[in-house]
Amino acid sequence: MAVITFTSDYGLVDHRVSSVKGKILSLNVEARIVDISHEIQAYNLLQTAYIVRQTYSYFPEGTVHIISVDSFFNKNRKAVLYKADGHYFISADNGVLSLIFYDIIPEEVYEITLNNRFDDEVNFTSTDIFAPVAVHLHNGGLPELIGRKFKTPKQLSFPRAVFNENEKMIIGEIMYIDNFGNVVSNISRKFLEKNNLVLENFIIKFRNLALSKIYNEYTEFIKDWDHEHEYHGKSAAIFNDAGLLELTIYKGNSQNGAKSLFGLKVGENIYMEFA
Repeated sequence: MAVITFTSDYGLVDHRVSSVKGKILSLNVEARIVDISHEIQAYNLLQTAYIVRQTYSYFPEGTVHIISVDSFFNKNRKAVLYKADGHYFISADNGVLSLIFYDIIPEEVYEITLNNRFDDEVNFTSTDIFAPVAVHLHNGGLPELIGRKFKTPKQLSFPRAVFNENEKMIIGEIMYIDNFGNVVSNISRKFLEKNNLVLENFIIKFRNLALSKIYNEYTEFIKDWDHEHEYHGKSAAIFNDAGLLELTIYKGNSQNGAKSLFGLKVGENIYMEFA
């Protein structure tokens, strides 16, 4: 049986998350609903894209993903459906899907026409449009029955790292900060490989700090597990599970992690200089 995932910027205090789940179950009581996150910062499409992109592939093909971020209803605003990488993605036409699939061409794109132009039928986009569409697809329904092919969904530019060959420098950007305060950049292992850059004689620079080694996992630098506590608070650069350069403080958290101790924010630059 297919799965429906749900991602939103609604938080967990208000009624909205439960309302959407209730609507789904009222349409199919056997629907399997999995929460990805409801703690997305309000209207933050880049954060949404990072979280959904790192998550969706762990679900079986055919999964339907509802993305209710920056999704409040207006009759002049479209709702869209992507079929990409064997999954379905439902969102407002706000560009978030183009951020998730900045390097993947979707197999099909539809403008959702179900209920989306009738003020008297829509009070809340996620219950009145997204949920019925998700259940239709979950039940094996064809996307053509709830939408029409759409060639011009909104496109947003994903921040890309740049290599300045003359200066032998990568210029990247902080794109995400996780719950542990780890700082994730848009510099990927694949980007280094594409530019034939070898991890020798380089320096990672950010603010007034620098690191000269990248580890492949959070604990790789621990040499003596009998004295593991002595490594608490150690700063390091790693390639995380998404293959992205990440700055971390070992056993850090949102109060004393890399974000706080390095003073970095989303959108700030990070540099890799090669000798």
